[in-house]
Amino acid sequence: MPTSHAPDRDRAGRIDRWAIWLSAACVVHCLATTVMVAVLSTAGGLLGSPMIHEVGLVLALALGLVAFGRGMLAHRRLLPVALGGTGLALMATAVIVPHGESHVVESLLTVAGVVLLAAGHMVNRTARD
Repeated sequence: MPTSHAPDRDRAGRIDRWAIWLSAACVVHCLATTVMVAVLSTAGGLLGSPMIHEVGLVLALALGLVAFGRGMLAHRRLLPVALGGTGLALMATAVIVPHGESHVVESLLTVAGVVLLAAGHMVNRTARD
């Protein structure tokens, strides 16, 4: 055979290599998508469970009661209690607010509550130092 067909063969071989890589990428994509959907749906069900929020709120209330109570005895400042109490109230409201189609209100209340609660704990901690 003449050598004029060699470039055509190289080009065909290159196209086959690209097609093989594309096939491999497709297999990886399909498997990864299946695994990620399974993991995310399981995690979403667990993390979105009302029980997670209720248990978290009970733990936050218990820790807040102890930490702010001890802080009041040590430094007699009301600011940490006010911040922490407001944060806990917002978190409790987030647990009982109707969820509906969107969890935006619940999320906003929770985030604002957690930030205020953390601020209360920070002020409480520095007031003792």
